[in-house]
Amino acid sequence: MEPLTQEQIEKELTKLEGWTFKDDKISRDFSFRDFKTAMGFIVRIAFEAEQQAHHPELYNVYNSVKISLATHDAGDKVTGKDIELAKAIDRVASRQ
Repeated sequence: MEPLTQEQIEKELTKLEGWTFKDDKISRDFSFRDFKTAMGFIVRIAFEAEQQAHHPELYNVYNSVKISLATHDAGDKVTGKDIELAKAIDRVASRQ
């Protein structure tokens, strides 16, 4: 899988709310009403990630979740796989 150019990434990010590009990753922070809801979100993401065979970096503290995406098989650069998983994560977040 080929990495996206910075221009391609920036174009895709205009279609994704809250995602940023930095250090060869796209990232987004989420905040929930409590720890239980944040963990439920992480579990739902795990199912999406497993279905796509593409796994995010996750960081959780109480009610906040930070997610970063890059494709290991593409030299830890952003690819279309990351954009697709970001879209799926946004769909999960919209149902919280």
